[in-house]
Amino acid sequence: MGALARAYANNPDLNAARANTRATDEAVPTAKSAMRPRVSASADAGRTWLDSRIPGRHTHSELNPSGFGITVNQTLYNGGRMGNSVRQAESSVLAARETLRNTEQNTLLDGVVAYMNVVRDTAILDLRRNNVTVLNEQVRQTRDRFNVGEVTRTDVAQAEARLAGAKSDLALAQSNLRGNIARFKQVIGTDPKKLSSVRPVAASRLPKTQSVAVSRALQDHPAIAAALHGVDAQFLQVKVVEGELLPTVSVSGSLSRRYDSSTENDRRNTASVIASVTIPIYDGGSAYSRTRAAKETLGERRLQVDSTRDRVIQAVIASWALMEATGFQIEGASAQVQAAEIALNGVREEARVGQRTTLDVLNAQQELLNARVAQVTAQRDRVVASYSLLSATGQLSARTLGLKVATYDPKVHYLQTKDSWLGLRTPSGE
Repeated sequence: MGALARAYANNPDLNAARANTRATDEAVPTAKSAMRPRVSASADAGRTWLDSRIPGRHTHSELNPSGFGITVNQTLYNGGRMGNSVRQAESSVLAARETLRNTEQNTLLDGVVAYMNVVRDTAILDLRRNNVTVLNEQVRQTRDRFNVGEVTRTDVAQAEARLAGAKSDLALAQSNLRGNIARFKQVIGTDPKKLSSVRPVAASRLPKTQSVAVSRALQDHPAIAAALHGVDAQFLQVKVVEGELLPTVSVSGSLSRRYDSSTENDRRNTASVIASVTIPIYDGGSAYSRTRAAKETLGERRLQVDSTRDRVIQAVIASWALMEATGFQIEGASAQVQAAEIALNGVREEARVGQRTTLDVLNAQQELLNARVAQVTAQRDRVVASYSLLSATGQLSARTLGLKVATYDPKVHYLQTKDSWLGLRTPSGE
């Protein structure tokens, strides 16, 4: 669990998803900004010269015109676009949270897979090394027996061939382990050190039947929830675009002061309040086209929900089937190991009295090795299958696993920013 805690806290993909969720939170204050006043100020200063000559009269003046003012604009109604934009942003935030939850599940499952792959490959590497050691001894004994005439050159060649194959398998096992160590470091963030064995998820935390697992997944899986929130957001997008066809009501006020506008040392104050109504009549068909496109996208989002449900159901059924299969595989592999150990001991004893050949001993050793490798692989698959089923039902998270790590709550940032009126620094201080 310590490795999963490190992955939860440090995995770059998961932290990137958290940053994306925080960025999505900012869509809410952005949408709310349309409901707030727009305030702008202006100031100017300059110098003008006037030189006028007409018959019998000459006029010359120099002025320093300057002034400042402030303008306030407030939209009162724009076809419901302001309210729908806020609700759309809120739906996008909810979708982003579910997407983050799904990323958390995938990251934790990747961590389990990476962890168990290293455990499996380390065990297989030890088995391969031990096999090379055993075959080295077998080759030495076979050569000694050949030297005294107990066996033929064929027996020596068979033992040497098995040893060469065992060394090749050992090199492959080392390569596989190095690759999975690199994957472990990518997901977890550290090199694996003294990994302990991991038990499958307790049966009490898993669904009792496949139908229960499917029902739980349809209710709780974050991918489905994210898709549903995406439908809500797109439905509101249709309303936002349709709002462009409705009138817009706004009010604006301004206050300004001017100096030296026409004569020296004069001062003029101006104030105004203006209400306006803008009624769209025809924009070339743009709003209509974009509304139709938004409706088609809404249909796409609804179909994506169905597709997501089908993928989740498929993942649950596959995980459930793998759980059942690995249970049988572990039982079969354990029985196979026990039987292969007995068979190998018997063949060795029979070989000592000349009732078995060297090839019989080599075959028995290989069968035992294969059984042990199958047992290690089945144990790894059982653990991964249990966590895969937990993920497929939408239940794999830091909280459900009880990881000793500070859990990330996306609501905190949202509450800090949803009503922000100004400020350039993020709540984290950046």
